[in-house]
Amino acid sequence: MRQIDPIRADGVGLTRRGFLQVGYSGLLGLGLPGLLAGRAAAAGGQATGRARSVIVILLSGGLGQHDSFDMKPEAPDALRGEFKPIATAVPGLHICEHLPRLAARADELAIVRSMSHTEGNHLLAVHRVLTGQASSPRGASDLDRVASRDDFPCYAAVLDQVRRRGDGIPNGVALPLRLVEGPLTWPGQDAGFLGSRHDPWQLRLDPNRPETRDDSLALPAGLDPERLHRRRHLLGQVAVPSAGDAFVDHQDSALAMLCSGKVGQALDTEREDPRLVDRYGKHIFGRSLLLARRLVEAGVPVVQATMGIVQTWDTHVGNFPRLRNDLLPPLDQAVSSLLDDLKTRGLLDETLVVMLGEFGRTPRIFELNKGDVPGRDHWPAVFPAVFAGGGVVGGQVIGKSDRLGAYPISKTFGPPDLAATVYHALGVDPATELRDRLRRPLRLCSGEVMTPLYTTAPV
Repeated sequence: MRQIDPIRADGVGLTRRGFLQVGYSGLLGLGLPGLLAGRAAAAGGQATGRARSVIVILLSGGLGQHDSFDMKPEAPDALRGEFKPIATAVPGLHICEHLPRLAARADELAIVRSMSHTEGNHLLAVHRVLTGQASSPRGASDLDRVASRDDFPCYAAVLDQVRRRGDGIPNGVALPLRLVEGPLTWPGQDAGFLGSRHDPWQLRLDPNRPETRDDSLALPAGLDPERLHRRRHLLGQVAVPSAGDAFVDHQDSALAMLCSGKVGQALDTEREDPRLVDRYGKHIFGRSLLLARRLVEAGVPVVQATMGIVQTWDTHVGNFPRLRNDLLPPLDQAVSSLLDDLKTRGLLDETLVVMLGEFGRTPRIFELNKGDVPGRDHWPAVFPAVFAGGGVVGGQVIGKSDRLGAYPISKTFGPPDLAATVYHALGVDPATELRDRLRRPLRLCSGEVMTPLYTTAPV
């Protein structure tokens, strides 16, 4: 978890079994249609976005700015890396040569090059990105930084607290897997102090078999919605639950989802044109983003699609071959296809797409251990985020890093600003007050809306 100086190579510094496969992963769960009321008034006359849904593409582990959206071709060899910039559809804008499809769609993208915070630990940085808040670790080791019910709630959980649904559509869905590695469960994925009843839904896909369906949201053969309702009614006669029972809430939510069938149908990609499936790509990135589009179309307000398993993008070793061979090409294919698909279906204007990691990577390329294929370490001081749809003005770059790609030299934006932007775009007041488990009042978000996303004014 060490930090590497940009110049010095040595550095410095209930699973709900029986009905669903769910856990308490998830990300930004926002945006019920009813919450859109009053959004224009809340804007205070400033340009702002509009969205009914949000898709967050999480690059778990952290994407290097130099090797993607903020290249430094004039920097020294030990910093700029092996990749070359290519021209995009926007004159004067260049990105990595291994993102040619996104380059061709740059007029749809707003690239923020001055995201920044101060946390270089994966777990704590992910909590910031998924909640807009700093976490409070209980000790110095990673085992003291894992998820707990004292964490700040993720965006999906906040929305579920503000506006519960009973139509069988969850407020937030995460896929393909929970952010877990060994004994470590990443904080920021669940409802934290709001309690498990507000946890987002987790769908699990097999990274090794991305073509397979997840049938966990389908009713078993021979069990129709009417029969299921009768069973639930009978259970209520035999065992009367206490008021506010979280387990009963989970049961009721599962029942509504199963009987609605909309989410289950969204998971059935066999309904898709095989040519569209091929365009997304028959890999976990493509599978996840195709399902993200289907879930949004089914009415899920926010979907988190993590590109790979936890820390897939943590390229301490083999940074360039991993990005070139395994990571950037499928990401380029899947994200480009998602944007095209949303636009073709008339969904892009009402769907905010956000892509980012929990931080960037060091300017300095280094060997983690002697003889390793070189890579880059964690670097939260500056990193990129890409936005599209939902009222975002494409074809622009917002913010700037220095000549080494080490620090921002323009207005910076942090996780609180990201949170405020998504909340505000969907009509949720960032000044909303929450109460933690001790009933202490806490402000939902301290950040500012990233208004340059919705204008063409330079920042």
